[in-house]
Amino acid sequence: MSVAKKQYKRITVKSLVDMKANNERISMLTSYDFTMAKIVDQAGIDVILVGDSASNVMAGHETTLPITLDHMIYHATNVVRAINRSLVVVDLPFGSYQSDPKEALRSAIRIMKESGAHAVKLEGGSEIKDSIKRILKAGIPVMGHLGLTPQSIYKFGTYTVRAKEEAEAEKLKEDALLLEKLGCFALVLEKVPAKLAEEVAKSISIPVIGIGAGNGVDGQVLVIHDMLGMDHEFNPRFLRRYADLNTIMTKAIQDYNKDVKSGDFPNENEQY
Repeated sequence: MSVAKKQYKRITVKSLVDMKANNERISMLTSYDFTMAKIVDQAGIDVILVGDSASNVMAGHETTLPITLDHMIYHATNVVRAINRSLVVVDLPFGSYQSDPKEALRSAIRIMKESGAHAVKLEGGSEIKDSIKRILKAGIPVMGHLGLTPQSIYKFGTYTVRAKEEAEAEKLKEDALLLEKLGCFALVLEKVPAKLAEEVAKSISIPVIGIGAGNGVDGQVLVIHDMLGMDHEFNPRFLRRYADLNTIMTKAIQDYNKDVKSGDFPNENEQY
């Protein structure tokens, strides 16, 4: 078990690189609103990801594709208002950066200016290098994302583990080195074999944060609704539930409903 070697008053992109150098694991969770982000920040999480997974857990879409740049800015703005310590990273949504580096820069600038976030995250490697270069040249920190890239779900056709075959594994390793060379400050690896993820983490100097990528990387990220057990239907192998809020919240709401129907709420002590 790693032990924190330094107290960070405020997490920056440099903090994360230092944490890797000091063998300190990096904690990362998603948040999409003020109240949840405030709890996550106060709990000491290093990085808050305003993920395009908001498309799934906040809006009920099947994929991350429908969420727009305006939606992402809205969620990010609410998160930034809540934090004092965590680094806030925002996903660039599908369609906002893939086709045109100039559009990618405009999208990243909007997120940074309108939300006050600290960095952006993009999915992909060599195929989006020009967009990454353009954003970095403007002074905006970029986190990469390789392995299973949910914005490409219709290309893959499945959410299964990526890079199990040698050719795809080699491409992933090459892309990781490229992202480091371009100047990305960190990299998310999603749903790849643990041995490959560990190899990648050891081959580059920037932090590698895993989700379904084993324990040989520099940090971990989960969707907060998943780790809090708010949804009983999503059960991937990599998910550890730290609470069962679905059951707790359902019972609380049922109890409230019962008390309202019976006239027990509010009682004499709960009225003016």
